[in-house]
Amino acid sequence: MATPGVTKLDQEGTINACEYLARHAIGDWGDLCHEDWRFNQRSLACGGRLMSSYRVNDQLKIWIVTEWDRSSTTLTLPSEY
Repeated sequence: MATPGVTKLDQEGTINACEYLARHAIGDWGDLCHEDWRFNQRSLACGGRLMSSYRVNDQLKIWIVTEWDRSSTTLTLPSEY
């Protein structure tokens, strides 16, 4: 799923949502601090929630969140979370 803001940016060509989703899917969590990176690594083993953060440019960041049960993944802007 993608929020309206991410969908708009993807349609305008400002971001390539598939590129960020692919990074998230392979465990490249982007611009997370070391502790959050480790939390994701533990979540992979234990079934916890996963989050990635990617800085597109100085003014734009997107987040990707996969729920603990892997039922959904959402691409969102921090302002829409």
